[in-house]
Amino acid sequence: MKIALLIPTLNAGHDWVKMLESVNKQSVAFHRKMIVDSGSMDKTSDLARLYGFDVNAINKSEFNHGKTRQQLVDAAADTDICIFLTQDAILASPDSIANLVSAFDDPEVGMAYGRQLPHKNAGALETHARVFNYPAVPEKVSLADVQARGFKTFFCSNSFSAYRKSALEAVGGFPSDSIMGEDAIVAAKMLMAGYKKAYVADATVYHSHSYTLTEEFKRYFDTRVFHEQNKWMIDKFGKPTGEGLKFIKSELQYVIKNDFISILKSITSIGAKWMGYKSGKYFKKLPIGILRKISMHKFYWK
Repeated sequence: MKIALLIPTLNAGHDWVKMLESVNKQSVAFHRKMIVDSGSMDKTSDLARLYGFDVNAINKSEFNHGKTRQQLVDAAADTDICIFLTQDAILASPDSIANLVSAFDDPEVGMAYGRQLPHKNAGALETHARVFNYPAVPEKVSLADVQARGFKTFFCSNSFSAYRKSALEAVGGFPSDSIMGEDAIVAAKMLMAGYKKAYVADATVYHSHSYTLTEEFKRYFDTRVFHEQNKWMIDKFGKPTGEGLKFIKSELQYVIKNDFISILKSITSIGAKWMGYKSGKYFKKLPIGILRKISMHKFYWK
């Protein structure tokens, strides 16, 4: 199978070289390596070229999570498997991509995603988020698992993912008009079309974030906008409320056990997320200027 490695970029920063070096150490051969850069002012594009990537440039105003990734897919027309990484996801093993691609040995698998590990300096909240969402046990999921898994049936992440190009095309590719969650939309459509989704626990990357309370509010505001825009997913797979409560309970238990000093940060973070998510329900009633101020994805509001 011909493999394309595809990365959207914008001012990738000091970890960009680490990420590129981790790509160079992979045990697989890439048919194509490409980035789409949205107007970086640093050396992101120059370094990508130095490490053998083709560079496509777009204006920052043109970026959209789904649309931009579909541009990369379209540019990789002669490939079989499209691997996506974000610019801050550092491959943790020379076999990370080989292990992810092995999921497609099963012809029913349409997409796969890997395990995200917290960075070595990650705090308790970032570490718990990775432990909760990315366990050590691999799995394959089909539409038959909806009853047991509910809203989390289509969970995945384009921070480290792979798509069978023919399956991606069969479900219409990535959406061009969603504020976020382009990976979840495609996974849900693939499941509904009869494909399986694979979680590959031995395909690993280091990827975690430490968000401020304001960033948590904005992130969950956008999450609610995404849910409001895609109510068909809730109709088909169930409400996200149950998973949210599981996460809160798990985080509090993790912090109490492993880093009690972070309990106040956990509680205030949960509050910021709750306020952001509740506020997102009313996004249609808010003026563009306000939306740009309280959304993490400011580029979306035009």
